[in-house]
Amino acid sequence: MPNLVDAGAAAPQQTDEALIALAVGGDRQAFSQLVARHYDFIFRTACKWSGKVSDAEDIAQEVCVKLASVLKSFDRRSAFTSWLYRVTLNAVRDMQRSRSRRSRHTDRYAEVTPDAYLPDQEDAAASRQLWEAVRKLPGQQRDAVLLIYSEGLSHAEAGVIMGCKEATVSWHVHEAKKTLRGLL
Repeated sequence: MPNLVDAGAAAPQQTDEALIALAVGGDRQAFSQLVARHYDFIFRTACKWSGKVSDAEDIAQEVCVKLASVLKSFDRRSAFTSWLYRVTLNAVRDMQRSRSRRSRHTDRYAEVTPDAYLPDQEDAAASRQLWEAVRKLPGQQRDAVLLIYSEGLSHAEAGVIMGCKEATVSWHVHEAKKTLRGLL
C-alpha cells in the first residue's frame, strides 16, 4: 500500500531568508507569506512611532507596497526585522514630513477631528503626555528613546537599527532625558 501524506498536514514553514530569496526572484506567494508574517510587526511599529491607529494603518499599507520594490536592497548585514524596522521608520518620517508640508498650506480654521489612540494605550494622562513629549524630541533622541523604552531593545540593537554605535545611542538617550525634563 502506498504511503499517503495526510492532506491536512501543514507544510513546513520557510525561513525569512528563504522567502526573501524566492520573493526577490519573483515568487509572489513567497512575498505574500513574508508580508503576512511581518504585517503585525510593521503595524505595531508604525503605531508606536506615529501614535495614531489611522496613520499606522496607512503606513503599514505603504510599507507593504514599497517592500515589493525595496526587498532586493536587503543586504543581510543585519537581521531582516532590523532592516524592516528602518523601512517602516522611514515611512513614518515621510508621512510626518508630508503632513508638515501640507499643514503649512491648509486653512487654520479647518475642522479637526481627534484621531483614535491605541485601544491598549495606557489611560493615564501622564503617560500620554510623556509619549507625546517623546515624539517631539529631536529625531535621533526620539528614535533612541522609542527603541529602548517602547520596543525594549538593547542599546546595541538600537544602534544597529539607527546605524550608529552603542555609545552614540546611550548619548542620545542621555540627551533625551535632559530635554524631556525641560519639556515636562
